Amino acid sequence: MNWLQLLSLDTPDIQQNQTRTVFDRDFDRIIFSHPFRKLQDKTQVHPLPEQDFVHTRLTHSLEVSSVGRSLGRLVGSKLIEKYDFLQNKISAHDIGAIVAAASLAHDIGNPPFGHSGESSISDYFKNAEAELKPEVTEAEWADLINFEGNAQGFRLLNRPGYQGLTLSSATLAAFTKYPRPSLVEKQDKARRSQKKFGFYDTERTVFQELGKELGLEVLGTDQYCRHPLAFLVEAADDICYHIIDLEDGCNLGLVSYEQTVQLLANVIGDRFQPQKLEAIHSLKERIGVLRALAINQLIGECVDLFMKHEEKLLTSEFDISLADEIPSKAAMSEIISVSVEKIYRSRDVVETEAAGYRVLNGLLETLVPATLAGFKKNLSAKDKTYFRLLPTETQVEVKEASSAYLALRATLDYVAGMTDSNALNLYRKIMGISLPGR
Repeated sequence: MNWLQLLSLDTPDIQQNQTRTVFDRDFDRIIFSHPFRKLQDKTQVHPLPEQDFVHTRLTHSLEVSSVGRSLGRLVGSKLIEKYDFLQNKISAHDIGAIVAAASLAHDIGNPPFGHSGESSISDYFKNAEAELKPEVTEAEWADLINFEGNAQGFRLLNRPGYQGLTLSSATLAAFTKYPRPSLVEKQDKARRSQKKFGFYDTERTVFQELGKELGLEVLGTDQYCRHPLAFLVEAADDICYHIIDLEDGCNLGLVSYEQTVQLLANVIGDRFQPQKLEAIHSLKERIGVLRALAINQLIGECVDLFMKHEEKLLTSEFDISLADEIPSKAAMSEIISVSVEKIYRSRDVVETEAAGYRVLNGLLETLVPATLAGFKKNLSAKDKTYFRLLPTETQVEVKEASSAYLALRATLDYVAGMTDSNALNLYRKIMGISLPGR
């Protein structure tokens, strides 16, 4: 692989307006998109409490994008310094914009209730195997029983005439952390990029064309190596959710102030100055300062590691998460351990996960049979009522679908695109728990 092709620098559009490049345009299109706005009412880890602010998917995505921009610009300046052929072709700002845009969109495909929402959708289809599996192919069934937010995001970003945003190829590839379909002949679990999958059967051809255009190395049938900038997108996400989830946990009283300070100090290292910290009166502001110092330290370490292995990234020899190999990996591992024990298994988080399972399963139990009946045009009176719960555009898509899989995919687009509140309110109405106007 080579950087000129990976960044599509010979594409005429890249050169058309250097005051606002296509990479800047990518960022703008994402931030103004409808799916991105919905992230403000999608759970990151905690439900929104009354006593304090915690992060939603929206604020998390904005922060990941900010960190991604820093990572991209720092790496970009080093790449331009290293390779003469990149000079006057691209700027550090441009590479920062690519990583920032891809980072901004990294959670855009997540369903309501976070990872429990993904599991609930997958489990519904697994439990309905006898009825639904005969309707689809093996590859399509693998998609349905393994709902994946990353693949759903790639689908949203590539839907012409619907929510497709026509992003640049470099941004789409940087977005795709797991460049393979759900069903593969052989999965190389030693590769980080093979841990999950990144596109559904519906977008298989789209990624084939993307891989060919950018010269991504082929690892197997429809399996590709990562675009190098995808490692920076992943690092930005890892940095933010480990450090900021800890900050939220401290603010909510799940992790003690003293333990939080020590965990962050382990990342900051020699730059930690307890005397200066004590001069700040607010405990929350103290944690905020430490959070900023820790993120800055991790950014520097990830940039150094990226450049150390940059040539191996281009040959696909390096396929490990940057956060797992940086000098602060032990400190990060300790933060993860504490977060799992005290934050991710806290009462409110478990209750939200339980609600997510019940709500999404209940919606699918209602909507999926009606979807298949609508596709086959044999709606019963009950099916007609349930089918009308779908948005008009989804109903049309189901009726015009060329296969049962595409009909089901349309309904899953609707369900996965719901906010937490939207999903909960519809579930209550379907279950008769609440009625309109009462």
